[in-house]
Amino acid sequence: MKNKKASSFHEFARDTSDAWDIGDDEDEDFSSFQTLNSKVAKATAAQVLENHSRLRVKSERPQAALNEVPNNCKVIKSNSEAQLSRPEDDCMCNSLHKQSLPLRPIIPLVARISDQNASGAPPMTVREKTRLEKFRQLLSSHNTDLDELRKCSWPGVPREVRPVTWRLLSGYLPANMERRKLTLQRKREEYFGFIEQYYDSRNEEHHQDTYRQIHIDIPRTNPLIPLFQQPLVQEIFERILFIWAIRHPASGYVQGINDLVTPFFVVFLSEYVEEDVENFDVTNLSQDVLRSIEADSFWCMSKLLDGIQDNYTFAQPGIQKKVKALEELVSRIDEQVHNHFRKYEVEYLQFAFRWMNNLLMRELPLRCTIRLWDTYQSEPEGFSHFHLYVCAAFLIKWRKEILDEEDFQGLLMLLQNLPTIHWGNEEIGLLLAEAYRLKYMFADAPNHYRR
Repeated sequence: MKNKKASSFHEFARDTSDAWDIGDDEDEDFSSFQTLNSKVAKATAAQVLENHSRLRVKSERPQAALNEVPNNCKVIKSNSEAQLSRPEDDCMCNSLHKQSLPLRPIIPLVARISDQNASGAPPMTVREKTRLEKFRQLLSSHNTDLDELRKCSWPGVPREVRPVTWRLLSGYLPANMERRKLTLQRKREEYFGFIEQYYDSRNEEHHQDTYRQIHIDIPRTNPLIPLFQQPLVQEIFERILFIWAIRHPASGYVQGINDLVTPFFVVFLSEYVEEDVENFDVTNLSQDVLRSIEADSFWCMSKLLDGIQDNYTFAQPGIQKKVKALEELVSRIDEQVHNHFRKYEVEYLQFAFRWMNNLLMRELPLRCTIRLWDTYQSEPEGFSHFHLYVCAAFLIKWRKEILDEEDFQGLLMLLQNLPTIHWGNEEIGLLLAEAYRLKYMFADAPNHYRR
């Protein structure tokens, strides 16, 4: 049984690839991909032209003309379905099934970082204006009431005040208004003191492995968002991660930590950029502004990691414990889903390790992660304890899709490529509400989910 399970997982891992790791294997022969993509591209182009001509005919011919659909072709219902079922000669689906390699998922850049609902709601309602005013009153008071700030931040922080709110909630800035300016100046100088003192040591032999791994991982960080592919941004990330690693020798740098810089960097960048930041050219900012964003991102990421460092120490015991707790929790919340995993020999570690290691960042668009972190920073032990209940709610959200899959590979493919690309604030709000309900039911009564 164990050999069967191991071989099936290794076969799955060999035949699939994480969308995050585009370009991981430089020597891999992608000729099959190119053949496949060229066919898809030709078929897509043909379908676009055909649809365009149909639209013109529609305005000139009676409605009956729309019913002339060829019998040998399937009606296209969505763009994603169109990619997999374009007609070419007879039907392209036959050629797709013959390919030995799976089609790499195409993630559109419609997943904006912008702070809007996927439904396209108005930028600001009357209620949101009232909330923004409440935040401004709290933040401008002589001593900000942090408990009240957390309470206001739980359902989300307005974009305009998010940078200063995150600095306060992470413990980077003091609540006292008069001390904030001096604290920022001192901490930013301290960070660049670390750069002067330690950054050149990246070329020393005993730091080579750390620096090399960071250097490899940086281009993989949000590879589909142009902002993070800019050389200047990648240099900033390299410095942040290297300084953090050598100041935390118990864990050092571990893959996944690179993802945790991005929400802070985007939020602090948004303080200086009005439009969506995903295509913003950071060379347009002054050196002083970039230094401030870099230092603030370093300190806030460090504060976050202080609370979950056992996730990254040797053997990553924090993650092991959280995955086990998730398994026990799900077995009580939804026994049918739990037994479905057992039936098809799916281990929670095979999909939930990444959920814990990257705090769901690879499962959600970045705008959703930023909204999620508003709440995490408002909750006691939000990034550790509350995250467990968010993962449980996230898993159960897909129970129908999970139960529809009836083999090991299908389940793993689903769980590693969940369709959240169009999620926005509304979906995250519902997820957090369900997580809070689960926490309320189980957190103070752990025997409810212990076997």
